[in-house]
Order: sequence, then C-alpha cells, then structure tokens
Amino acid sequence: MTISYERRGSGSPLVLLHGIGHRWQAWEPVMDRLAASHDVIAMDLPGFGLSPSLPEPYTVAAAVDAAVDKFKTLGIDKPHIAGNSLGGMLALELASAGHASSVTALAPAGFWTTPRARSWALGLLTMIRATARWPERTRVAVMSRKSLRMASGSLLFGHPSRVPVEVMLADLASMAAAPGFDAVARAGREYFFRSVAPTVPVTVAWGTRDRILWPTQARRAAQLLPEARHVTLPRCGHVPMHDEPELVARTILETCIRAAQVS
Repeated sequence: MTISYERRGSGSPLVLLHGIGHRWQAWEPVMDRLAASHDVIAMDLPGFGLSPSLPEPYTVAAAVDAAVDKFKTLGIDKPHIAGNSLGGMLALELASAGHASSVTALAPAGFWTTPRARSWALGLLTMIRATARWPERTRVAVMSRKSLRMASGSLLFGHPSRVPVEVMLADLASMAAAPGFDAVARAGREYFFRSVAPTVPVTVAWGTRDRILWPTQARRAAQLLPEARHVTLPRCGHVPMHDEPELVARTILETCIRAAQVS
C-alpha cells in the first residue's frame, strides 16, 4: 500500500498519526518544533488524505500492519509515535504489539465510559462530515461568517479563532473526500481498547475542552494504563495542535526523552 506522508528533520524517528477524517497536515503547527530534534514522519492514514483505503471491512489489525509495513519501507524500526484520536488509538495498539519506542496519545479513541459517549462521538463526527459534503460555495459562505466559523470550529478546537479559515476549509474538503471514513466509523462502533498495556513510556493527554471524546474518558484511560503518564491540556479541544502548539510539542518531546532515559 502506498501511504502518503511528509518527512522533516533528523534524529530518532517520530511518527505522527492523525484522527478520523483528517490528514497529515493536522500536525503542521507542531512539525517544525518536533523536527528540530527528530526525524518526523507525518502520515496520511489509510483511507484519508492521499492514502488509499484498506480493504473492507476495516480492522485495527490491518491498520497496524499497514503502519508497520510503512515503517519498514521508510527504514525505521520502533519509532516514537504520537497520535490524535484514531491516531492515538493506533499508536497505543502499535506500542502494545511492540512496534514503538514511546507513545504520546492525544485524546485516543477507544476509552468510552458509556455507550452514549461512543454514540455521541461517532454521531458528531458523522454530522461534521455531512456538513463537509455541502457544496463548496456553501462551505465557503458559512466559514466566511465569523460567528458560524467559531461555532462549528469549537466542536474540534478549544480556540477556533487560532485556526486559519483556509485550514478549516481544506480540512472540511479532505473530510468530505475521505474514502475510509465510513468504514472506520463502522469499526469504531465495536471498538474498545483491550490490548495489553505497552511496556514503553506512554503519555496520554486530554484537552479540557474536548467536545468529541469527553475528558471524562481520561479517567478510563488512567484505569487501563496505570503506568502511563496522564496529563491535562488546559483549554484545548479534541485536535489540540492548533490550540496550544508549544504545549503539545513539549508533551510529545518529553515522552521521547523519557524513552531515551530508560533505554
């Protein structure tokens, strides 16, 4: 499988995995900060961005295998991995299977506290995708009005005013076009994180303004991953990289440093 990616910097490899409906550009606000000390590879997950979809039905095991195959193609072994939402879940699964040196999971999927929490997240993401499929003229008109842009952006960001309108529009277009969205969403209805806890350093970080995966799910993550470092990202939303890029980058780098210290 040909997986699209962006690569910058030098040093120990650090792979970045985005959430459902997103693309590698989700990491743009933090990439250069991370690339100052790492060989950073931001990937388009299968079925998103410019990467083709996995065969249906989508499975986490197939997504993990696709990532590992890409690691081999890139000549990297057990990279540090940071992921957001779907990407955070895959980062933890990769670490559980022995394919990571460290993990920083930003609001990882799969730690639902109730069926309602899972239905809320998948329903809200599906609703966002439905609006993303409006005609381009309509999307531009909506996003051109600040009040509507702030209201819609607050579903994903703690500080939507910090996200350029052109980025919001490009993200919506990418979400609308993502061929893997429906298959991944269907798989999410049955998914819970049940894998063994990773033995490498793990940080789980949750934004206090996350409206997709409620911050209460951080407590479930702490129960299932008691050895991990659990941190709060104040005033950050579900996709925190635009909200607080310095804080997010520092959180990731601190996890990588911990891994270097114990290796």
